[in-house]
Amino acid sequence: MKLISMIVLYGAMTLSGMTTATAAASDSDLQTQLRAKDQAMVDAFATGDRAVFDAAMAPEAVCLDENGKRMDRATFLAQLQPLPANTSGHIELADYTMSHVGDLATVTFTEVETEDYHGQILHANYLTSETWRNTPSGWKLAMVQTMAIPRDPPEVPLPPGDRADYTGTYRAAPDLVYEIKIEDGRLVGGPVGGAATPLHAEIKDVFFIAGRPRTRKIFQRNSQGTITGYVDRREGEDIVWTRMNGPGAH
Repeated sequence: MKLISMIVLYGAMTLSGMTTATAAASDSDLQTQLRAKDQAMVDAFATGDRAVFDAAMAPEAVCLDENGKRMDRATFLAQLQPLPANTSGHIELADYTMSHVGDLATVTFTEVETEDYHGQILHANYLTSETWRNTPSGWKLAMVQTMAIPRDPPEVPLPPGDRADYTGTYRAAPDLVYEIKIEDGRLVGGPVGGAATPLHAEIKDVFFIAGRPRTRKIFQRNSQGTITGYVDRREGEDIVWTRMNGPGAH
């Protein structure tokens, strides 16, 4: 009896191992299949080839683009156009991952875009997530969402004599006071009594903090050219800061 039990146990363990290996192989094959479909679709953006998307998308497909626009299948297909003359581009897929349960699969990846715009080379990255559905006619794309990955802009040199113009304290509310000062020859800012962070000039009177490309500090001046405050701007919304003290403040 003990020998039979061992044989049964070994058989069960072997079958379990085969099932796990088969599932892993199946997922690997599916990921390869979906990645090929995705690469074909991003390649078709340059030519505006609707047939590639038409074959891949489910009837109920919904698309959310990098500008926040929601489109159903018909609307998405209708807006596809080839790139304009003297413009070309290529998109590579990076960090491609897939999770598969039953008849649904979710995918995430980064689109690494290189564009030749009238001889000028541009780069952009987008984070894309997808839901795929297994149908009688194969795996179909049911939902896709793409988000632009923002990057810090280039920094321009700020003349040493201009840095002092921005120093002082600014208030947005009784409990919101921000101090800008010069440390080690650099302009830095932070809550009064808190840690200060370097401020980088994008252009005159427009600053950003590294790693926060969605926001800008835009300084405001009166008719005499004196800084009166600034706004923290994100997605077109402003938090207004009024200058309390500093050069020219009253």
